Amino acid sequence: MSDTGVTVKKNEDFSEWYTQVVLKSGFADYAPVKGCMIFRENSYSIWEKIQELFNQKIKATGHRNVYFPLFIPESLLKKESEHFEGFMPEVAWVTQGGDSQLEEKLAIRPTSETVMYATFAKWIRSWRDLPIKLNQWCSVVRWETKATKLFLRTREFLWQEGHTVHATKQEADREAKEILDAYKDVMETYLAIPVLVGTKTELEKFAGALYTLTLEAMMPDGKALQMGTSHQLGQNFSRVFNIKFLDENEKERQAWQTSWGFSTRVIGALIMVHGDDKGLVLPPKVAPTQVVIVPIPYKGVDADLIAAKTRELLEKLQKNGISTVLDDRAEYTPGWKFNEWELKGVPVRIEIGPRDMKQKQIVLVRRDTSQKSAVKEEQTVDAVVKALEEIQNKLFDKAKRFLEDNVTTVKTYDEFKNTLRNKGGFIKASWCSKTECEEKIKEETGATIRLIPFEKEKTFARCLYCGQEPKEVVYFARSY
Repeated sequence: MSDTGVTVKKNEDFSEWYTQVVLKSGFADYAPVKGCMIFRENSYSIWEKIQELFNQKIKATGHRNVYFPLFIPESLLKKESEHFEGFMPEVAWVTQGGDSQLEEKLAIRPTSETVMYATFAKWIRSWRDLPIKLNQWCSVVRWETKATKLFLRTREFLWQEGHTVHATKQEADREAKEILDAYKDVMETYLAIPVLVGTKTELEKFAGALYTLTLEAMMPDGKALQMGTSHQLGQNFSRVFNIKFLDENEKERQAWQTSWGFSTRVIGALIMVHGDDKGLVLPPKVAPTQVVIVPIPYKGVDADLIAAKTRELLEKLQKNGISTVLDDRAEYTPGWKFNEWELKGVPVRIEIGPRDMKQKQIVLVRRDTSQKSAVKEEQTVDAVVKALEEIQNKLFDKAKRFLEDNVTTVKTYDEFKNTLRNKGGFIKASWCSKTECEEKIKEETGATIRLIPFEKEKTFARCLYCGQEPKEVVYFARSY
């Protein structure tokens, strides 16, 4: 299968391995438009599953889904100057409609704060109109000039963006934290990717926000990947867009806001964290296909009996809510099918041949460990359910061990640079909290402060860069 399988090892050429896995597994493809990508059936199915899971969470807490326009007038985008300046280099513009030049340039949505908040100002009059808790699933465009990296760096990508309006700071604070907790559950419980959570520094926070909360994961190449952010916007945007309300005492108040989002880059993280030299390894809770059944007929053996048995098993698994495919294609050998389904990352494979028919058993193969076990026919459903649960847990535990093993504590700048050069990962260090030191470290090493942990840790050395009195323990890393 050298022509279709993965030809490089994950630990030897990580970037090439990643690209091959994405393309050869049929997960995605490059689009005819430079910098864009095509989500194929399986990757989009995972995105749909993530949408379903997150929708359940936010709808249970009173959020509703909406859809706002793709086009944003330049005057609206410029209205919040700090926010606009942050996105300006990446904005794509429409200047002509049909044969006519537009009177005002239209930005293709890089994010929706401005267009939504101008509308919120029209909708909100009284405290009775609050809170507004809206979310939209959409695509955004940011005109990346760097090389395309499927799921991780493309000019158009899919995401969800939540936007809420509240009467008090306390409500907005609570909203920002609750959303971060919901994100953490999706990433860890379903995608099996452990994350560190905390606050961004002033330098790294979202433009225009009061503060930004973040989830950061560690990839196998030692780089961090931001898995989602939740922003307490304070009253900055509400002042600019005049979002006010009359409180219960008929006094005019400025509203408080939050925004939050994660994107399809989490699918890229899924590939990187769990994949191996054979291809994808998908966590069962989000896998489009959880089980594949491969019949193994031999000449001289009644193939019809095996076919009937596999169809019976298929129905039984599907009736028990297990997403199952029967691969009975006659033109491919069982070995070829094994390789293909391993490449696609299906968690469990079931093999049934003549010997298994005689012994009234099936052979169950786990994708994560390649472990084979014979299972009595009547115990198949229970064995599959147990295997899926074990695979989900094992993938998370393995990734968590990797994360923990790749947090290095350093006291000096030399130690910091040495760790960054030879190991990567998260680097825990003491910091004076001055932006100048943060900027210098970023300029000299390419590493940024990924987060300040929620649980304040005791400083253990002087500031990493300037040697002055430390104020915080922070986590640095190079990142995607």
